[in-house]
Amino acid sequence: MSLPNQADQGITFDTFMEGVWRQNPVFVMVLGMCPTLAVTVSAVNGLSMGVATMFVLVSSCLLVSLIRHLVPKEVRIATYIVIIATFVTLVDYLIQAASLALYEALGAFIQLIVVNCIILGRAEAHAAKNPPLPAMLNALGMGIGFTIGLLALGGVREILGAGQLFGVSLFGASFQPWVVMVLPPGGFFVLGGWLLLFAWWARRKEVRHGA
Repeated sequence: MSLPNQADQGITFDTFMEGVWRQNPVFVMVLGMCPTLAVTVSAVNGLSMGVATMFVLVSSCLLVSLIRHLVPKEVRIATYIVIIATFVTLVDYLIQAASLALYEALGAFIQLIVVNCIILGRAEAHAAKNPPLPAMLNALGMGIGFTIGLLALGGVREILGAGQLFGVSLFGASFQPWVVMVLPPGGFFVLGGWLLLFAWWARRKEVRHGA
């Protein structure tokens, strides 16, 4: 049950689920397409980029919410960018320390999390107007939604393009990989398929509710 003041809303299930489903950043809002199409050649890459983005998103939204009454309106965007860049730098070093192979696979897209419109948009539209816990839950839902989107694309592309999932062979040596799936066009094909599926599902719900 929501409180009447939307700018200072209570903690609800919708606060969390908004980004996971109804406003999924990949399949509904179609945001963050640069990493979505570029790094999702495998499920591991998609999951790793999603988790890294989610960490930056939750951490930055928490800090933005905590200092929302202290930052002058004139410098709020610059302040948000500095906060986001700080957490991105931390993630960059952590991934580099954990796995050089993964760091090289994700490449410059780790640093480009700074300009991901999902993070800055959540900071400006939600975290700057709500208390820390609702801001964190909303950011967590959006981060999980983004991770699900990247994992969905990476999983399909890895299965069709390499015959495996998370490095585990699924079809044996006789499988003929669809090479296009691990190339840039493959990202557009798979994304288009998922968007078509979500559009069909939304249309189906509208027809069902209108009946």
